[in-house]
Parts: sequence; structure tokens; C-alpha cells
Amino acid sequence: MSLKKEITNLLEEMADLMEFDGQNRFKVNAFRNGANVIRRLEGDIEEKINNKSIQEVKGIGKGLQQVIYEFYETGSAKEYEELIKNIPSGIHDILRIRGLGAKKVKSLYDELEIDTLEKLEQACSSEKIAELKGFGEKTSEKILEEIKRLKKSSGYMLLSLALDRSKQIVETVSKLKSVQKVDVTGELRRIREIISQIELICSVDNEEKLIEDISKFFHYNKITASSSSSIYQLKSEDHGDFILHVTSESYYDYALLHTTGSLEFMKKMHDPGKIENFTEIEYFKSNNLKYIQPEMREINYFALPDKLQEQTELSMEHFNGFFHFHTTYSDGDNSLPEMIDEVARYGFRYAVVSDHSKSAFYANGLKEDRILQQRKEIEDFNKKSKIKVYHGIESDILKDGSLDYPDEILNQFQFIVASIHSLFNMSEDEMTNRIIRAVENPFTDILAHPTGRLLLSREGYKVDIKKVIDACVANQVAIEINANPHRLDLDWRNLYYAREKRCLITINPDAHSTEGVSDIEYGIMIARKSGVQPEEVLNCYEEKEFIKFINRKVKRTI
Repeated sequence: MSLKKEITNLLEEMADLMEFDGQNRFKVNAFRNGANVIRRLEGDIEEKINNKSIQEVKGIGKGLQQVIYEFYETGSAKEYEELIKNIPSGIHDILRIRGLGAKKVKSLYDELEIDTLEKLEQACSSEKIAELKGFGEKTSEKILEEIKRLKKSSGYMLLSLALDRSKQIVETVSKLKSVQKVDVTGELRRIREIISQIELICSVDNEEKLIEDISKFFHYNKITASSSSSIYQLKSEDHGDFILHVTSESYYDYALLHTTGSLEFMKKMHDPGKIENFTEIEYFKSNNLKYIQPEMREINYFALPDKLQEQTELSMEHFNGFFHFHTTYSDGDNSLPEMIDEVARYGFRYAVVSDHSKSAFYANGLKEDRILQQRKEIEDFNKKSKIKVYHGIESDILKDGSLDYPDEILNQFQFIVASIHSLFNMSEDEMTNRIIRAVENPFTDILAHPTGRLLLSREGYKVDIKKVIDACVANQVAIEINANPHRLDLDWRNLYYAREKRCLITINPDAHSTEGVSDIEYGIMIARKSGVQPEEVLNCYEEKEFIKFINRKVKRTI
């Protein structure tokens, strides 16, 4: 998460806590306004903090400055810590429920003494919330749905967080003198989009020496042991908890194979008589199978047609085009030159800037006059740019399926990313028809984040995704794997159908900062999980092929 986003979230959370605490409404509004100012602030916020120019920003008074400086230096702020102390601990969880602002949470606390999610759930189930003034039956039902969502996501982590944590843990464990080698295993080796448990496997000569070493860094608990391996649960303040499988070098590959799973996948296989010094490749050969890469070892693999069982070598080396990213023209943290410098550093050869359209007013979406302004900047920039930049837009899909600019404006762009950012609660038929109409628009090039899900936060909207994929195929529209780790949408399970129907796929990080450019690697991981081949990916097109694609239905000015 970028520093700007972290500060914005902090100020918003502090405003909620202050409002619950009954503090001066002018101060509450100052923090809310401050969060909006930081969100829209152009340039490098770290530089502004270091050179104190943040003090010159309108809307960032002395109180806010103090919080920002403290957070930048320490990762927290005294005023925030004081707020947390003065408010029941469970209130913080209740404030995470969408649709419940601080005023309503305060009302629940004052009227029904609700200060935990458990009490809130009980009050909803007993219809006490429905009877409360300002709430009602529908609100009560929505609260129950949100509590269910929070419970479901509790204990899970995004793939990106799990990868970051596992990297740190592997680094620590690999330095132990008793450890010969160590790898990630389990769900993380299979690249699941959300992870319930980080698992590692290591080989040792002497398990007692390993425990002696481990005890210096981790709290540990032995779970189970067999003739070939032992399992420990480890925990530390720095790394959280994880599972460590311990085995000898001679059983390492066999143990790595079985701990990788999935359990359902492994049930379809049989163990050979000899498992010592047995490689994964040899194991698959003994089952009359070619080697299956770890990402694809899910139960549905065996039901796939032969073409979809192909392994994939898809990697950053295959990528030429970088699509769907934002700049300071809408809600991005960095300017076009800053974004393109990072894009070029990753090795991309051309790029399409796709800032938000006018309906996304909350994201400073581009109205017609600013479109012309941005186009002029791109034209000037291309005269000196390392790579060619094409002028695109992320156009909102309206309720009726139309895009939020008239055709004469859409025709001026070189690339259109169509996406939904509002009205998520339509019926499945209504939402499916809405998206298909947008896909049928002759100007649409990409359908972005097709189901609208936010992992561990928001379920996708109701949509017949197969019908949508069919429409993308019929209209030569690429469907996106949104590589932002909070989305990873299209889901890998649906990618098999997209591949089967020969739907063109595009992998985009939806980057809002230079840091976000690297998110494309998560999208590649998900694509590999469903066996996506380089030739199936729009980003892998050479620039000449890309130009042919964008001119396939509408003649664009290049």
C-alpha cells in the first residue's frame, strides 16, 4: 500500500473514532476533509513531508500535520493511540461494517450497549436492530450479511501479504545452521488467491538441533510426526504464525509434493513403493502423467480437456504492452512521466494510460475539457518518451449498459477500458445484460474486473460470467485479469472457460501509483494457475499486432 493511501486511511479512521467519541464536529470534519486532500494530492507525498511543504497544503492544518509527521516517522500517532484506548475494542470491528457510519455505531452503543460483533449479531437476529429508530428490517439484514462476510474472511490473508510474509520467514529459517534447504509449500505454492495458512518445508540432518535454533526466534509447538517428517506450528511477533514441515534430504521432494497438495488432487494419485530420494517428476511419471506445475494442482485439473491441461511458461519476459493504469489526472498518485519511467523499467515496450471517466467524480474523472488537455500532454510526452503511450480511458458502464461518453468522444480515444463502479445490487439477468451491452459497444477494447469482487471485502456482483465471456468472444473484446491483489478478477476458475472459448485475455495491475506497477506479477501468477499461454494474452502482442487489434472494429488515429 502506498504512503498516501496509508495516511488517507489513518485520517478517515481517526475521523470515525472521533465522531463515535463525540468530539467536536469541526475537528471530525477537518480530519475527513484532510483525508480527501491527501487522496487528491499531486506529487511525491514523502518529499512533501521531508521538505515540510505539506504545511503549505490547503486543508492540512497543524493538528493534521502532527499526525502525518508522527505516522511517517513511527508508523502510528499518539492521538490515534489515545482514541483507540478511549473506545471499546469491539467498536473498531463494528466500524468496519459497510453501511454503518460512526453515528449509527454510536446509536447502537448508546441504545443497546452493543460493543462487539457478537452482540451486534445477536441484536440483529432478535430483531432489536430492526425496531431501532433509523435502522429497520433491511438495514438489519444487510448488517447480518456484512458480519457473515467479516467472519468468513477472518484468519485469511491476501496472496500478496502471504508472499511478503513467507519471504521474510524463509529468509530467517534459511539462516539457521541446522537447515539445509527451505521452500514454501501448501496453498501458497499453489498460488491460491487467499491464503489460510503459510506453510514451509525444510530439510535437516538433526531435528533436535533445529529445535534448539528455532527456539531462539519462534515460539513452537509440535503438532505431529511420522517416519519421514514432523510438523511444527511456529509463531513470532515479527512474522505471525506458520506451519513448518521438517524432513530429511532423502524424503524432501516426496514431502514437498504431498504438502503442496491439494488434498483432493493427491487423492487422485497413488504412491509408488519407493519414496526415498524420489523426485516430483518421477512421481508423476509413476502415475503415467507429465509433470504438473504446482499452481495447477487442484482437483478440477483432471476434468479439463487436454488442451487446457498444457503447462505454461508465461512470465514477464513475454510482456510488451502495459494497459489500464491511472495518473494524477484522475486518482493516481504519480504523474504520467513517473508512471512511464517505472513501466519502462519493467521492460514494457508500449503503454496505454486509462484514467477514470467523468462518471467517476469521486476519482476526479475526466470531463471533456480535461480529455483534450491530457491528449496534448501525451502527444508532447511521446516526442521524448522511451516508449509509445496511447491515450485510453476507463469508461464507466452505466445502468443501461452504455458507456459514459457519447460516441463522438469515445471515438477520440485510442483505447477503451469498460468497467462497472456503481449499482452493484442489480439482479443477475440485469447485470449480465448491462455488461453484455457494454461489451457490444464497438469502442470497447477491454472488459475490466469483470465481477467487481474485492477479496476478503466484497463479494462479486451477480452475473452469468459464461454469457459475458461468450459476448467478449463474439465482439472481439479482451477480458481482464485485474492483477491488483485485492481483486485478481477474473477468477482463475473462470479462466478455463475463457480459454476454452478462445477469449482474448489481458493482465493489468490497474496501477494507481508506481508501486502498483509490480502488481502485474500477481496477475501472471493467477494466469499460470489456469495454464494461460503467452499467445492468449493481449499484453504479449508486439506493438504492430496491438495496433491491428485496436483498429479491428473502429479506425483509430494512431
